[in-house]
Amino acid sequence: MEHLINEQLSPFLAHKSIEILEGSLRILLIAIVAYVAIRALRFGLGTLEQVLLNWREREDKERIANEKRIKTLTGMLRTICLTLVWVIGIIMSLDQIGLDITPILAGAGIVGLAVGFGAQNLVRDVINGFFMILENQIRVGDVAVVNGTGGLVETISFRTITLRDQAGTVHIFPNGTVTTLANMTKEWSAYVMKIGVAYKENTDRVTEVMREVGENLRQDPEVGRKILEPIEIMGVDAFGESEVVIKARIKTLPIEQWAVGREYRRRLKQAFDREKIEIPFPHRTLYMGEASPPWLVKNMVSATAS
Repeated sequence: MEHLINEQLSPFLAHKSIEILEGSLRILLIAIVAYVAIRALRFGLGTLEQVLLNWREREDKERIANEKRIKTLTGMLRTICLTLVWVIGIIMSLDQIGLDITPILAGAGIVGLAVGFGAQNLVRDVINGFFMILENQIRVGDVAVVNGTGGLVETISFRTITLRDQAGTVHIFPNGTVTTLANMTKEWSAYVMKIGVAYKENTDRVTEVMREVGENLRQDPEVGRKILEPIEIMGVDAFGESEVVIKARIKTLPIEQWAVGREYRRRLKQAFDREKIEIPFPHRTLYMGEASPPWLVKNMVSATAS
């Protein structure tokens, strides 16, 4: 009897041993593939990081900020990719040892669906923030206008942008709600001016004085280093009620346009005063026409004396 049982169990045990051996080999193969995939991902992301860092030379301050941005992005990508590889490897290994992974996949799908519905705004904020940082649309220290509100960018994360305006008020915008974004200090800035002078002035002479003031400002050791190019005089831009408007622009380093512009206007006012160039103020001239000549005003003092 015992001999008969052993004869029946031997093929079964041999078959099970072969299955266990095959399953172990498959798990080992899965582990090797996962290890190779992880090494390849690390190498690829490291190479991508170096390529982005060496894409173009920058100043030290900009290089440091760019390095932090790239390391943040590659770190996030590395975490996501490694998590996916490990999850897939573990699920495939569980399948090889005979466990039914269908409930696991179904449960993961239900949990993912619930999280997706419950945190869709958060997911949208993170995705938008990721692409904002990836595309370098805005950085800490920039002056930007977000959804019509302007201010200095204090912090940027994958979820929010924080601005502080001139009054000191802090504005926080979830990245998913950003519909309009204007960066006023990316790479370089410009101060645009509309200078009004009286109609009697020679506009060529006015533009010459404006250009002289701009050139003198560039020679200033303190302000000149902030100016990137000579002043650009665009010419007569409009005819106002009492003034001829001349448009000009000064290209400056980022966030320096307001300081340069204020100093330029101060010097321009002094130059206009020296050259007797009139800066008009609001006034009106009444003309009655031929059919209604001006009223005759008599000198009452003279009339009384006579």
